[in-house]
Order: sequence, then C-alpha cells, then structure tokens
Amino acid sequence: MLRARVAFLVFAAALIGQSLTPAENDPGYKLIVNAASPATSVSRDTLVLIFLKKTNAWPSGPDVTPVDQQSDSPARRAFSLNVLGKTPHEVASYWNQMILSGRAFPPPVKRSDHEVLVFVRGDSSAVGYVMGSTEVGQGLRVLKIQADAPAVGDGAERSKSLRP
Repeated sequence: MLRARVAFLVFAAALIGQSLTPAENDPGYKLIVNAASPATSVSRDTLVLIFLKKTNAWPSGPDVTPVDQQSDSPARRAFSLNVLGKTPHEVASYWNQMILSGRAFPPPVKRSDHEVLVFVRGDSSAVGYVMGSTEVGQGLRVLKIQADAPAVGDGAERSKSLRP
C-alpha cells in the first residue's frame, strides 16, 4: 500500500512539474514587426546586430528600428537571455559603455506590451517583442526566429557581440 502511494505521488509530481514548465517552443516572448515589413523570418545573429544597433537595416536592405521593454519586464528577460545570451543587466552594462564612449544609444524602451504594440504598429521599420501570450492584432505580424543559430549560452559569437 505504501509503495502504491509513493508511486502515485511521484507520478503526480511529474505531471504537475510538466504543466508548470513552459513548452520548449515557447520562449516566453513573440518577436513582432509592422505588417508592412518585408521581413518574414530572421536569424538570432541578425537580431543581435539589430538590438545592439550594430546594424540599422534588415539583411534584405530596408531600415529597421528596434524597440526594447523595461529591464524588469519578463518579456525583456526572456528575449535578452534567449536571443542576446545575456541578462538585461549585462545588456545595460553594454549600453552604458556605448553611451559613455559616444558610439551609440540604446533602442527606445517602452513600459509595456501595449506600448510596444502601439510603437511597432506606427512604424513600418520597427521590430519589438511582447509576452508570448499577448495578442498582436491587426497591423502587426509575428516574426519567426530561424533555428539556424545556437540557442542560449552559445558562447563566443554572442559574447563578442556585447563587446563595445
């Protein structure tokens, strides 16, 4: 009888743990662009260049304007870790160095998913991110992130990108 209870508790704990764990395909955010944007997908490496403002254009040529969320936003944390391979604090340190050296300024920062949606909807060159559960609505499109680049903590390439 005791073995049956223990087995049941282990099984129940495993089920509860699975339901609390986000799906592997849900990184916690959606990458969004204005519906007029020619971009349909983008590599992580290109996103690093865009959000660290090392480029101001999509690989296909048109201008791109990144927009961030506040550093304490769950969407920002998920995006920073998954795409940039760094915490929001580490990214802020990068921007402090860039600002002090006079080389670049960070993307505009919005306070909420709603503000990001409004910004991206109003700028055909904009790209931003919102929580994965956020409805994007008309005038916007979810951009697919290509799986051709390694994910979080891939080391060298993304670490180099955060060097001023």
